[in-house]
Amino acid sequence: MTTSNWRLRRAVETLQAGGVIAYPTEAVFGVGCDPWDEDALQDLLELKQRTWDKGLILIASDFNQLQDFIQPVSSEVLKQLQQTWPGPVTWLLPVREEVSELLTGIHDTIAVRVTAHEQTRDLCNAFGGAIVSTSANVAGVRPAMNVHQVRWQLPGIDYVMPGSLGGATKPSQIRDARTGAILR
Repeated sequence: MTTSNWRLRRAVETLQAGGVIAYPTEAVFGVGCDPWDEDALQDLLELKQRTWDKGLILIASDFNQLQDFIQPVSSEVLKQLQQTWPGPVTWLLPVREEVSELLTGIHDTIAVRVTAHEQTRDLCNAFGGAIVSTSANVAGVRPAMNVHQVRWQLPGIDYVMPGSLGGATKPSQIRDARTGAILR
């Protein structure tokens, strides 16, 4: 077994046990947990010192991993998603009623993205679904760009999965699927 497989297994075990992990993404280190675990979501928000009302992003390796979180989308919206995924575009899509407010905040949408970052795709596949993906930092502080910065800002994190960033220079673009508006 290679070291990377061991690290991936450790990350998945931590997620399954209700832990919060950090991992590399396209532009910065992300912080994530199991999106169905209310305690893990609360722990993540407390770790980041972030209020619940903003909502969180879900990251997946493919569109199918997002189905349990979103309402069905039209063929026009699906075409837009397919043109930007996998890649650094986060879409706001209408959320299913059973999804936690800790994920959506005060919104009636959920922020979702299919990543092009190979290690993060492997993480989602090994976990068996989408995970939370928010920047690895205390609210208001610059996002962590490496393992050392993650551990300095978030010393209470359960596991940090080493790896390389994807080379993007800015966070993912955020677009509203209902209006097409670019929000970030």
